[in-house]
Amino acid sequence: MCQLSKKLIPAFLLVSSILSHVNAELFTALADMEELLETESVLISNLENFIIAQEEKVDFLRRKVSEYKREHNEAATDVSSYLSNPVNAYLLTKRLTVDWREIESVMTFDVGSAFVANITRYREVLKFPGDEDLNGAAVALMRLQDTYNLDTHKVAQGELNGVKYSTEMSANDCFELGRQSYMNHDYYHTILWMEESLRKLENESNRTIDRSDILEYLAFSTFKQGDTHLALTMTNELLELIPDHERARGNKAYYEKELQLQASKSQLRGDDGSDAVPKAKEEMILPYSKADNSIYTTNERKLYEMGCRGELSPSPKELAKLKCRYVFNITAFLRIAPLKLEEANLKPYIVIYHDVMYDSEMEIIKSMAKPRFRRATVQNHLTGELEVAHYRISKSAWLKDEDHEIIRTISHRLHDMTGLNMDTAEELQVVNYGIGGHYEPHFDFARREETNSFKSLGTGNRIATVLFYVRYLT
Repeated sequence: MCQLSKKLIPAFLLVSSILSHVNAELFTALADMEELLETESVLISNLENFIIAQEEKVDFLRRKVSEYKREHNEAATDVSSYLSNPVNAYLLTKRLTVDWREIESVMTFDVGSAFVANITRYREVLKFPGDEDLNGAAVALMRLQDTYNLDTHKVAQGELNGVKYSTEMSANDCFELGRQSYMNHDYYHTILWMEESLRKLENESNRTIDRSDILEYLAFSTFKQGDTHLALTMTNELLELIPDHERARGNKAYYEKELQLQASKSQLRGDDGSDAVPKAKEEMILPYSKADNSIYTTNERKLYEMGCRGELSPSPKELAKLKCRYVFNITAFLRIAPLKLEEANLKPYIVIYHDVMYDSEMEIIKSMAKPRFRRATVQNHLTGELEVAHYRISKSAWLKDEDHEIIRTISHRLHDMTGLNMDTAEELQVVNYGIGGHYEPHFDFARREETNSFKSLGTGNRIATVLFYVRYLT
């Protein structure tokens, strides 16, 4: 999804979806992910060539062994007669000298090393994702799963909201999603995806992951979510599969000790049912609670997710107050070219302008922004400094009016739309959202306690934001 925005400080900000040219944080911009498809295409081609080379190597060896067996079997029927033939004697000697050296050469030649060296050279020109990108992609999927209440099994089937979008995940794919969640101490999603991995594993003829690996992560995550009994059961199953699993044996002893401690505490309950001994912090974890529960339980967060799901519709009474109209009285230019305005909300006042940007303008802006993309930052409300934040997954570039006549045209158009002075507007910002398109709810303006915000601009606080959602064009 693409979006353009301009903030007025009177501040404006213009936001759109496009590409960046950095070798890290690929997950923060969908356009960067396109270049990964090019990388994959090159790898597929190399892998196919490697397989062909390996097959040619094996075919050569098969032909040779067939020739050797044929001659050897013929000789075995009558050794004396065979060796008395000088041609046979010569060919036998040749097979065990020159021919065998050729076979040894083919056998010892490492086709794989040559192809790996070739791929290594490609790393200088192609984009390869790193571990941070894998983790970012996994976190984005979990975020979408939570925001849109997506069923784990259906997501694993490649189905989102009843529509089949992608191929089905393997048990290993689900396991890796669970493992990435585990690395983030997100035990809630670890459990969801490890359980799905177990379900997938039951139906796989060619197993893509070991059951023991799944159980190890699943057992500990279940314990961290407060279910020590189930964690012990899973650990016992793991030990049945691998009796000498050292970590599992240690965990088993620990879980048994925890259960004994819990049992002894339950015996100390008073007549009123209260605990005589306060529960340990570990026991206070809610079973199967989501990661960072303090965020998930806030009313603002719930409303935000409901809005993303389209569950916050205006009432008929509110809709009756909203109007659509042509706007022609803000500037003189609009008298000959009025704008189409649709009111979306009255308080706060939100309007939608229709048909205000040409595809050609979008393409010019995107092409200008592409080489300038950098990871988006947010302003620390305490220090006023810009910093990378996990809740803003995007890359952005800033364009000035003097960079291109199209940028100046957009600024004039924003003046026509708002009637505000553009002299104090911020530069046009072009943004490419990353996987999951994640911008958490925030205030564009500086609140009273944020005294350092926008101080360097010397133009005051932001009073309006304009967003252009740009159709993604490749």
